[in-house]
Amino acid sequence: MIPRNHSAVTEFVFLAFPDNIQLQALVFTGMLVVYVVSILGNLLIIAAIWRDPHLHTPMYIFLGSLSITELCYTASVVPQMLLSVIQKRKSITIGGCGTQMFFYIALGSADSFLLVVMAYDRYVAICHPLHYAHIMSWQRCVWLVAASLVLGGLLSLEITALIFSLPFNDSNQIEHFLCDVNQLLKLASTSTAFVEIAQFVGSVTILSVPFLLIAVSYICIIRTILQIPSRKGQLQTFNTCSSHLMVVFLQYGCGSLVYLHPKSRKFDEMDHFVPLVYIFGTPILNPVIYSLRNKELKSAVRNSFFCTADADTSLLHNIHLGPL
Repeated sequence: MIPRNHSAVTEFVFLAFPDNIQLQALVFTGMLVVYVVSILGNLLIIAAIWRDPHLHTPMYIFLGSLSITELCYTASVVPQMLLSVIQKRKSITIGGCGTQMFFYIALGSADSFLLVVMAYDRYVAICHPLHYAHIMSWQRCVWLVAASLVLGGLLSLEITALIFSLPFNDSNQIEHFLCDVNQLLKLASTSTAFVEIAQFVGSVTILSVPFLLIAVSYICIIRTILQIPSRKGQLQTFNTCSSHLMVVFLQYGCGSLVYLHPKSRKFDEMDHFVPLVYIFGTPILNPVIYSLRNKELKSAVRNSFFCTADADTSLLHNIHLGPL
């Protein structure tokens, strides 16, 4: 999957982790708690969607797929980070680094593309409600999810292969918590101009193009909403998109700060901490944002896992316009 790197470097050492034992224990505990909470939150959403037949609709299938990719995304990075915190030598093999980078970029990219798919789902539901069932068929939903994963994998494979085709003869110390693209480019002992251009093109493809498609979708959605005669109807319809918009701004905002910023010391320092929002923040915030603002999903979780006596009779009401 990754070209063999014919350099003297066989491992990379992370420098961003603390050396103080007390601080290590605090960082390890904090990371572990947040990681476990993110796993439980996403598993709860996946299980609720799986168990409740009323939620077997396209928008919830996409939400479940997003939760699955979030679980895999954090699993590709966090266990190694936890291990590095408690290890005396905070290192990773060059093969492990390449594998981590591949899945980190691939699953993060798939998240980005899934958000586009979810925006398209909202566009069809609001702008073409009479054709929704035909357009968003099960076959098309499966293809859209699969396409997001495949496209993310292909882009990640290209970027990772280019990075690990570079020679790393001078240094193997990474000033970060993980195998980050920008940090590895600094360690290369040859010109990285071509790789940097390829990385920028990949970042635009993963971040800017999807965000533009989402923006176009919401322009069409807002135009349709403004045609609704009642103010209450406008607010109710727009509320179906509010959670998705929150996640979009969180996802693309953090990604742009890391991969689309100009080179400067100020932004280089930011590179150390913004990815932590990606890794620990979004997997927790996404379930919270969706579940708190989604009556159907809250009802499914309550009825499936907490055995409430009174089921939500409105579960089938406006199922295609449930708040995403």
